Amino acid sequence: MLSRLLLFPNNISRIPSRPAIRFLRNMSVKTIAVLNENELQDGQMKEVAFESGKVLLSRLGDKVHATSAFCTHYGAPLAKGVLTADGRVVCPWHGACFNVCNGDIEDAPAPNALHSFKAHVADGKIHVTADPSSTTKDNMSRQPRLLASGAEVGGPGVVIVGGGSAAFHAVESLREHGYKGPITILSSEKYSPIDRTKLSKALITDASKLEWRSPADLKIKYGTTLRIGVAVTSVDTTAKTVTLEDGKDHITYDKLILATGGLPRRLPIDGADLENVYTLRTVGDAKLIDAACQEGKKLVVIGSSFISMEIVAAVSKRKLASIHVIGMEEYPFEAVLGKEVGAGLKKYHESQGVVFHPSTSVKALVPSSSTPTHVGSVVLASGETLEADAVIMGVGVRPATDYLRASGWQLEKDGSVKVDEYLRVIGKQDVYAVGDIATYPQLTTGEYRRVEHWNVAGNHGRAVGKTIAGDPQPFVKVPIFWSAQGQQLRYCGVGYGWDDIIIKGSPTEMKFVAYYVKGGKVVAVASMQNDPVVMKASELLRLELMPSPEELKAGKTFFCLNANSRAFGILARAAITKSTSTTSFQSRAVLKPNALSKNRPPQHITDRYRSARRPHPHAYPTPAMTSPRQLLAV
Repeated sequence: MLSRLLLFPNNISRIPSRPAIRFLRNMSVKTIAVLNENELQDGQMKEVAFESGKVLLSRLGDKVHATSAFCTHYGAPLAKGVLTADGRVVCPWHGACFNVCNGDIEDAPAPNALHSFKAHVADGKIHVTADPSSTTKDNMSRQPRLLASGAEVGGPGVVIVGGGSAAFHAVESLREHGYKGPITILSSEKYSPIDRTKLSKALITDASKLEWRSPADLKIKYGTTLRIGVAVTSVDTTAKTVTLEDGKDHITYDKLILATGGLPRRLPIDGADLENVYTLRTVGDAKLIDAACQEGKKLVVIGSSFISMEIVAAVSKRKLASIHVIGMEEYPFEAVLGKEVGAGLKKYHESQGVVFHPSTSVKALVPSSSTPTHVGSVVLASGETLEADAVIMGVGVRPATDYLRASGWQLEKDGSVKVDEYLRVIGKQDVYAVGDIATYPQLTTGEYRRVEHWNVAGNHGRAVGKTIAGDPQPFVKVPIFWSAQGQQLRYCGVGYGWDDIIIKGSPTEMKFVAYYVKGGKVVAVASMQNDPVVMKASELLRLELMPSPEELKAGKTFFCLNANSRAFGILARAAITKSTSTTSFQSRAVLKPNALSKNRPPQHITDRYRSARRPHPHAYPTPAMTSPRQLLAV
């Protein structure tokens, strides 16, 4: 049949039937013995060769699973990530998560699912059945399985205000979980939702290279109407309407998701409105900064924030005449990462020619004598003057909620919207707020806090999509972010107001793990060149099973978590053992079952987790397990 189709293409008068497509696919499928069975233990992952490609093997109990070997976000090798007993593999780089039983997306920022292959054991060998072309890195992903792909029922449906990460992941989650109503995105930007992190980390200026899905894909595959370049000016929750452009249009909704993100702040100083003073939020902003930061130019950066310093790292190889960074702290990132880590990162940037002006502020921006509409110099509080061809303000963001204030909403002091654990706006019916504008209860403490992490926004969107689709999902993720600072900095948790830091390794060599302590508990972890420590820590933080500060100070550390059911359950306390190397994280599953009782998560964690996770039937140990308490039981 295949040869007939190839030799006589005119015989193809219509789209092939599904059985025919299945037949053609099966023609290229192969079954190959890839590993000895005894080389893959319970709870282990291994990357194995499959002809010219790679496959990830994961073992949970007696069941072996096979999937694509690389994360669909940026291509990280998943074998270096974290496997949990409920069938989740966490990417070692950025926290994307997949179900190893079927390849489906579990957590953002994964934009696509993994291929899932058949695996079986015979004659002491693990065999995998796959199309070799689906095992290559160039073809490492597939479209998510959508239980609904368009508006199959009428009505206003879901309206999403904002076109960022949260919007994209909400759409994907809605359709993955079977939402059949209309979906409309109202975005002030002029393109589809993008990978915004690449604006500061790489100054990519082509929106088409940043879009998660094209407008056509959103319409055809997701049944989503995208309206770009529109401004929402008010929301009427009684009438369930959203107003555009001060009354030019009104959109009704059944459910409303507010995902408008943040707006970059500008200092209230003279000259802040000059033409070559930039902030970064959109592709248009990146284009202006990219054009201004060329060889021979003098750049002044106000603020030593993560976005500021990512831009500095991106342009420091461009042979600029000078790069000056002005910060109110003694060291960059001091408030978040502490002095020792900040000093190490400062040393790196100085090695790239960056000049820091710490513990000071800007008095004014002075126009150029030759071009009065442009800045020509920056005057510091000390009176020192720095020449400038371009100025970048990286002094934080504020919630983009002016339209809500104009609608008479009572907002938090910082302009954010308070939501409950399901991200529902408190006091409003059928309205959700996500991402940078949402102040939400933290998993382990219940403290209300706004977290400006791109990863959090994406997972907010996924949680809300699932809830609206009919399967209520409390938000139970630990915040994760990463930053390009010469090496990749990774961070998890909420370390605001930490009172102690425990550092293992050397920040000056940019190879360390830092534990942030508050109230006698580790609340956040940062690392460089120690993957996947932060991803393991995020899982431990989620279940309140991190080692204590006393254990860490005594020279103990947590080692490689795996899903070995008898030793750990899902995420029993990591084995704590003496290590002769401060940055050695090797696998040691030594925790005895009778030690589990005192290391189980608190009840308030298991209660929220129970409604948040419904493991795949092939996850260990039984289909009925739905909480860490059950998973930890031996």
